[in-house]
Amino acid sequence: MKESQRKGLISVHVAVALFGFVGLFAKLVDLPAVIIVLGRVFFSSIFLWIFLRFKKQKIRLEEKSDYLWMVGAGAVLAIHWSSYMQSIQSSTVAVGTLTVSTFPVFVIFLEPYLFHEKLKKSDVFCTLMMLVGVFFIVPTFQMDNQITQGVLWGLLSAFTYAILSLMNRRFSSRYPATLVSLYEQGTATIVLIPMMFVLKPVITLADAGVLMMLGIIFTAVAHSLFISGLRTVKVRIAGILSGLEPVYGTLSAFLFLKEVPSFRECLGGVIILAAVFLSTLKPEEKASDAPA
Repeated sequence: MKESQRKGLISVHVAVALFGFVGLFAKLVDLPAVIIVLGRVFFSSIFLWIFLRFKKQKIRLEEKSDYLWMVGAGAVLAIHWSSYMQSIQSSTVAVGTLTVSTFPVFVIFLEPYLFHEKLKKSDVFCTLMMLVGVFFIVPTFQMDNQITQGVLWGLLSAFTYAILSLMNRRFSSRYPATLVSLYEQGTATIVLIPMMFVLKPVITLADAGVLMMLGIIFTAVAHSLFISGLRTVKVRIAGILSGLEPVYGTLSAFLFLKEVPSFRECLGGVIILAAVFLSTLKPEEKASDAPA
């Protein structure tokens, strides 16, 4: 293995580990999910803007219509991350990270309608596997159950992430991923700011420091590492490594929050991750997104 490839693998692996730790902030910060996400995108977008200016990269978009697409994608991102954090706050880190991992289910069924791509039998098989995995995670189908609520929020997050991934196809070959992230996270910041006046949260200096760390280290830096690693790491390998995000999330919750997943959650998680792994074993595609 070449030195550049080894460094690329390390970059992707570190990025995925950082993404896996994001779920902890939903439990450790005593703020509503949308406010946590607001802090995340606010500090991350500032860091990305400084980074792009330092690299002297062009920030303007080529077409006016692209600005509208970016605004739409940013709004979807706000819903995606907010529902992800809400999923974890309603249940556990393991439930939140595992249910979000089912986003390929929605991608598989949306692609044929949006891009006229043929639905493959292998994709349907992986979808069924993921649904079986979700079935094992849900302890009961009663709406007042917290785990069930967490699963539903997680599925909403997975659905919006699938939409975001498909929307980003428009930009993947024309703009650097970091620039796309800047516009989307900047838009998400604007979308979520009104929630400050609705919820009127009390944010301490310590909370602000933690949110800054979430936005800069666990979002902007992690994303930059992931994109940097893709220069020398095959997309398929990066996809497989991304499947480790729920594993890192579950382990971090066990170490720092003493959250121990049940046998059903472990079984469902293994099935979901196996399906995610199988779904990556197909022809190479250009990556346009970092993990959630």
